[in-house]
Amino acid sequence: MRVFVAGATGVLGRRLVRQLTARGHEAVGLVRSEAGETTVRSLGGVPRRADLFDADSLTRAADGCEVVIHAATAIPTRVRTNPGDWALNDRIRRDGTRCLTTATARIGAVAYLQQSVVWAVRGPNGGPFDETAPATDDPILASSLDGERIARDAGADHDFRAALLRCGAFYSADGWHTRIFGESVVRGRPALVGQGDAVWSLLHADDCARAFVAAAEKPKSGVWHVVDDRPVTMSEYLGTLAKMLGARPPRHLPRWLARMVLGRYAADLLSSSFPTSNARFRADFDWRPGFPTIAEGLEEVVAAWRSEGFPPVRGVRA
Repeated sequence: MRVFVAGATGVLGRRLVRQLTARGHEAVGLVRSEAGETTVRSLGGVPRRADLFDADSLTRAADGCEVVIHAATAIPTRVRTNPGDWALNDRIRRDGTRCLTTATARIGAVAYLQQSVVWAVRGPNGGPFDETAPATDDPILASSLDGERIARDAGADHDFRAALLRCGAFYSADGWHTRIFGESVVRGRPALVGQGDAVWSLLHADDCARAFVAAAEKPKSGVWHVVDDRPVTMSEYLGTLAKMLGARPPRHLPRWLARMVLGRYAADLLSSSFPTSNARFRADFDWRPGFPTIAEGLEEVVAAWRSEGFPPVRGVRA
């Protein structure tokens, strides 16, 4: 099978190229530079240069592919953000999806897979929810659901399977946000908002890539939540990380102060609950997470960090 991967040099995309290749598929990775070409080749993939916002160039790059995966994002790599920081990510979710689905139809691919996020929908009062839950009213998350709609409509209009994979909160050794959490707890910076009782559904990036590969090999149309097996409170998540790093338990920050220090979006997300289940995805694609809980996943993350000397010793500037 030949698979086109948009976002091939990102945290998820690199894993997709590596895993697809390992399973005997040809991974064609969208890149924008010579450095990107080198990265994709090093993972066993075939690099193709194209513009994510140009359907014609995407059509040429993806020609001959049976499956197209939209794993491109531009999540801001800063803690405090404003709406303008999300503009490129919004464009990728909306305009990028339009161009990729247009290319998918033109090349006659059988399936299109789109990355989304589980916290774009929520349960009542922060309780458990499934794929049928209503959307949040957060404008920063609107583009995620817009992208889902664009992909769903394109699949129906052009007769290809459109799979929407809403992923849990990523963590991995090379993930920027995971590293910020790790450095924060080691340095003794406040990392928990309020009581730390917000419940998150998490997902190791390796397992996310495995999920996309499973969906590519058995294409279906629909929406699925891809998370690990057990939601956890932020206190447990960051407390476990701190313990594994030999640091003190993470410090708390009142929500009102967190909004001042971290900004509205980060403070609200860190104090919001989105507990959901992978039951539907497990049943439909015979998928199981390799890291079923944070106990296994964070052990892998910390071992990788230790091998590279991260995070820096407490009290010593990097």
